[in-house]
Amino acid sequence: MSIQIKKADNKQLMNDFVQLPRTLYKGCSQYVPDMDTDIRDFFNPEKNRSLPYADVQPFVAYKEGKCVGRITGIVSHKSNERWQKKIVRFTHIEFIDDWEVSEALLNAVSSWGAALGMTEIQGPMGITDFDKEGMLIEDFDLDGCFMEFWNPPYYKDHMERLGFTKAADWLQIRFQVPEKVPPRFQRVADYSKQEFGVHHIEITKKEVYESYGQKIFQLLNEAYTPLYGFAPFSPEQADDVLHTFLPLVDMDMVPIMEDDKGQLVGIAVTCRDISDGIKKSKGKLLPFGWFHLLKALKFGHQDKAQLMIIAVKPEMQGMGVNAAMFAHLIPIYNKKGIKWCETNPQLDTNIRELSQWKPLNPKTVKRRRCWVKEIHDA
Repeated sequence: MSIQIKKADNKQLMNDFVQLPRTLYKGCSQYVPDMDTDIRDFFNPEKNRSLPYADVQPFVAYKEGKCVGRITGIVSHKSNERWQKKIVRFTHIEFIDDWEVSEALLNAVSSWGAALGMTEIQGPMGITDFDKEGMLIEDFDLDGCFMEFWNPPYYKDHMERLGFTKAADWLQIRFQVPEKVPPRFQRVADYSKQEFGVHHIEITKKEVYESYGQKIFQLLNEAYTPLYGFAPFSPEQADDVLHTFLPLVDMDMVPIMEDDKGQLVGIAVTCRDISDGIKKSKGKLLPFGWFHLLKALKFGHQDKAQLMIIAVKPEMQGMGVNAAMFAHLIPIYNKKGIKWCETNPQLDTNIRELSQWKPLNPKTVKRRRCWVKEIHDA
C-alpha cells in the first residue's frame, strides 16, 4: 500500500491536519469551513475540558508526500460507560476519492481503538453532542452550516464498500417562518400557559454565564438522556459550551420557559446563520477573518435562522412547551427579518420531535448517518 498514516503529534503534522480541507473543498460553495482555532482547541486540554473524559488521537494520511486525508479517533469513556459499549468513534474525517486512503484512515482508528480494548468503530461522532456528528448522505447540493459537517457524495460510497452499516440517521427540518403564529401552535401554547403556567422569562448573557447556564445543562442532561450516544455534561463541559456558543446568539432568539413554580421546563437556542461570514473568513481569524465574523454577528442581514438546541423537561414533553416557545419566537423572527429556519440534526426515530413541525409545513433535508462496524472485520 502506498499510503502512509502518521499520528498528528507535532506542529507540522497538525498544520497539515488543519489545512487539508482548504485543498479538498477549494471552489465548493456548499462547504462551510471550521475555524482553524476551533480544530486546534479541540485537542488542547486547556481549551477543551471534555478531554479528561476521553482518549483522542488525530491521524493524517500521505500519498507520494502529499497530505490526502485526516481522521480523529475518540474513545468516549462517559458514553461507553453510559451505554455499556466498547466503541471507538471517529470524527474530522476527510479524504480524497481514493479507496486506499479511506481504508487506511479508518483502519488506523480501528487498530488504535482495538489496542484500548474497543470492539466497534462508529462515526462521525465527537466527544459530546455539541461536537459535529453524522456524515451527509443526501442533499449534497444544499448549503452547509457552521454547526454541521458537509462532505461530497463519494464518502458514502467509501463507507459502504468498506463494510460500514447504519447505526443511526439524523434529519434536518427546514420551514418558512409564517407571518403569524399558526392557530394550532397558539391554541396549544395557550393550554400550556393555562394548565401549567408556562411562560417566557427574560434573561441576560451575564446571568447565563454566572448561574443560569448550569440549570440549562441540567435540563439538557434530563431531556437528552435517551438520545443515541448521549452522555451527560459535567459542569466544566457546560462552561466550555457556554463560552463557545453563547457569543453567537441573540438572547431575543432564545426562548427560556418556566412553569408557575419557577422551574425551567424548556429552552430553544436559535441564532442568525453566520455561515457566509465564516466562508469569507476562510476559517482564519487573522488577518481579516475576525472582521467578516463580527460583521455577520453584529450587522448581518442573513434571513436564515439556525435552531441549535431545543429541549423540554421529560415530564412536560407533549404538554405544549414547544408550541409556547415558537409562539414566542415567530413574531421575533418576523421583526428581525428572518424568513426561514433550519434545525440541527434530529434522529429519524424521534417521531415526537419531528412531528412537532407539522403546523409549519416543514421540509425534511440533509439526511446524515452515523456508521458502525465491528473492529475485527476492519
